[in-house]
Amino acid sequence: MVDVSGKPVTAREAVAQCRVRFPAAVATQLRASGLKSAKGGIVETAVIAGTMAVKRTHELIPFCHPLPIDGCRIAVDWDGAQTLDIRCSVKTTHRTGVEMEALTGATVAALTVYDMCKALSHAIVIGPAKLVSKRGGKRDIGGRA
Repeated sequence: MVDVSGKPVTAREAVAQCRVRFPAAVATQLRASGLKSAKGGIVETAVIAGTMAVKRTHELIPFCHPLPIDGCRIAVDWDGAQTLDIRCSVKTTHRTGVEMEALTGATVAALTVYDMCKALSHAIVIGPAKLVSKRGGKRDIGGRA
């Protein structure tokens, strides 16, 4: 792991995004069901899974530091007729940032959506996943996190 002991403790925030694109017929079916599948509420389950992933990122990514998570928000909204936009915002006050936590939260939430919907189609596409913004540390990226 990188030694961060010499870095100052600062407020840090990152926002990541991942998209899930459905075939047209599946998107129509999901809209009609209020984003419910045979397994239950898709959005609710994705939010729980993404939040759990944020808190366990250091267990999944070998060189990530375990961080105290001060805040985590996951938003899931339609972007157009066939695509769900998943955004994960994570905050900490620490010596290193939370980009990996935000990316992990967004992508695990997207994987959960796939799992909840795979009985409807295996033509569901996940991605791209990307860092939207980060604030704190040496440099800020993107707009306000």
